[in-house]
Amino acid sequence: MPLRPQPLRVAIDTGGTFTDCVWIDGSGRLRMLKVFSTPANPSQAIVEALGKIGYAGELVLLHGTTVGTNTLLERKGARAALVTTAGFENAIEIGRQARPKLYDFFFDRVEPLVASDLRFGVEERTACDGEILISPTADELKSLCARIADKNPESIAVALLFSFANAKNELAVAEALKPLGIPLSISHQILPEFREYERTSTVVINAYLQPIMQKYLENLETRSHRDIARTISAAKPRIFVMQSSGGITPLSSAAREPVRTVLSGPAGGVVGAAETARRSGFTRIIAFDMGGTSTDVSLVEGAITTASDAQVAGLPIGVPMLDIHTVGAGGGSLARFDAAGVLRVGPESAGADPGPICYGRGTQPTVTDANLLLGRLQPKCFLGGDFTLDLERTRRVTAEWLKKEWLKRLKSSLSLERFAAGVIRVVNATMEKAIRVVSIERGRDPRDFALVAFGGAGGLHACALAEALSIPHVIVPALPGALSALGILVSDVVKDGSRTVLWRIAGEIPHARLAREFSALKKQAAKDFRNEGWQGRVDYDFSVDVRYRGQGYELNVPFTKNLLADFQREHQRRYGYAHPRREVELVTLRLRATVKSQPLEIDTTRAGKMDHAGAAQVGTTSFVSRPRAKPMGPGRAKLGSPSTLKAQVFFDGKKLSTVMHSRDSLEPGRNHSGPAMITEYSATTAIPPGKRFHLDRAANLIVTIR
Repeated sequence: MPLRPQPLRVAIDTGGTFTDCVWIDGSGRLRMLKVFSTPANPSQAIVEALGKIGYAGELVLLHGTTVGTNTLLERKGARAALVTTAGFENAIEIGRQARPKLYDFFFDRVEPLVASDLRFGVEERTACDGEILISPTADELKSLCARIADKNPESIAVALLFSFANAKNELAVAEALKPLGIPLSISHQILPEFREYERTSTVVINAYLQPIMQKYLENLETRSHRDIARTISAAKPRIFVMQSSGGITPLSSAAREPVRTVLSGPAGGVVGAAETARRSGFTRIIAFDMGGTSTDVSLVEGAITTASDAQVAGLPIGVPMLDIHTVGAGGGSLARFDAAGVLRVGPESAGADPGPICYGRGTQPTVTDANLLLGRLQPKCFLGGDFTLDLERTRRVTAEWLKKEWLKRLKSSLSLERFAAGVIRVVNATMEKAIRVVSIERGRDPRDFALVAFGGAGGLHACALAEALSIPHVIVPALPGALSALGILVSDVVKDGSRTVLWRIAGEIPHARLAREFSALKKQAAKDFRNEGWQGRVDYDFSVDVRYRGQGYELNVPFTKNLLADFQREHQRRYGYAHPRREVELVTLRLRATVKSQPLEIDTTRAGKMDHAGAAQVGTTSFVSRPRAKPMGPGRAKLGSPSTLKAQVFFDGKKLSTVMHSRDSLEPGRNHSGPAMITEYSATTAIPPGKRFHLDRAANLIVTIR
């Protein structure tokens, strides 16, 4: 009997400008496809990409989506209602009373996602130890249901006080609301942890996103089946979604708990950056993902870690998320002059529609236009030559814009090159500050890390940022413009569980009690894996949030026999002091359950070589099993011969004759010197004068800064 062919796994990352696809074809090659995003209907670009791939067989789609993020940023979510303990209806509006700008008298606070007339209180009370003090009556629940029905909400969030300690009252409320037929987000199921404001905010965000995300995913599933499956595939595609915590989950779970997908796309980038850097022997990295709309940065020390105190659009989210800091600085970020004549760049973006000026429709200068004016982008080397940038239009429109915005106001001239250089300096300053947030401000020295630059624009700015922060090496991975999609392709299946316990520890750790609690979390994760049909070994990682008694916040420490000693060391490293004799509290227990994906290794003999398939714009790279490579320093690399193709490129205000290299022409291990431009299908890399670079055995471009 012939073996059943393996399903084709396609990873798709939807960005602000491009939708990136990567997959491994039947010959074992990693293939890449970029199509323009369709912001009005993101599924349209995905279906278009799947149609171009044209695989006639079983299909598995792994999807990184920005739908949740954009819905929050644009405030276009569902009309959600909130049910909470009577007297606490305004907790989400009161918040923590934090003032992000202490001296700004005109600062506008973030408005809650649920209007005051959609907040409902129920007479109930659960004590902090889980004792039920007051249970809601049947008449009250009936009245609550009627009052909510009169408001006609699209979804409901239920978050009662101390429901993480005892969910009895919350279950009773949820059961009473089921007849309404409205999606319910229940706090003890989504986030069984303390801190009522953060827990309520998380559940409200889930309710705010749920109808939008559910409609989007169902539409994607329907369209992919209707438009793709009926013509080229006999089976309905199976769809999985990337979570903010760095693992994939089934479509049904993502639709039920969309709050876990808010950083879906950027999470794939961190996974991809860590995986590709590991192949070159680098385990301490700063991931730098500069796309069309934003820049995402994250610090990785060995294993990827998550945080549970993130904020998106000014709203706290308590579910585990990769520690990613995002700023509004990307290739499509718009340049402008403020009322004082100061140049600003971002956070507004041209996106995919209309896009930068050089794409043919934009009318306001962007970072991409600035790079083109400085010669760092070559008009005929974009997307492997399949898309030509309009340099003449860029010069004409930018000059007209400058005449209107600058000349009339300040009565002085400003050359296109000086303006473009200023745009680059401003956007670099924004991104440098973001890198400092995840490194220096958290007790990490950037000099101890390598900067992994990816995204379509990452390589253009990475060397300047590394120079400013004294980072010794820049790594530009193979297929940098689609690394987030690659990270999604190699991501594991992940389930996160947690439970707040608040135990005071004066002496020995209560291992027996901890074992019982962790066992319950483990059983729930194993049940979820079985229900979703996952097979293979499950790895369980246990950790504990620990703090000194009296502290308001805690540190997450892996659960080992040296838990307390590890906490003392981490507290000393993070804050500069420790109190070994002070009583500590075990606050929240956490579990991360993982089913590992099949590892992929790069075949460097063919890495980076592109074969385009007409309008499909497809590139290929090979992946085979190969031993892990070690970093190859300049002393081990061979000197390369200079290229004859050159262009005039501006570096630090000077126009220099710059060697142009096609990445697939670089021989692994052979050293080269800047100034140089490395062009490839998905990105361009700028190498300043005096910097040395080479392609290593893992197909990563290594630039030595210091």
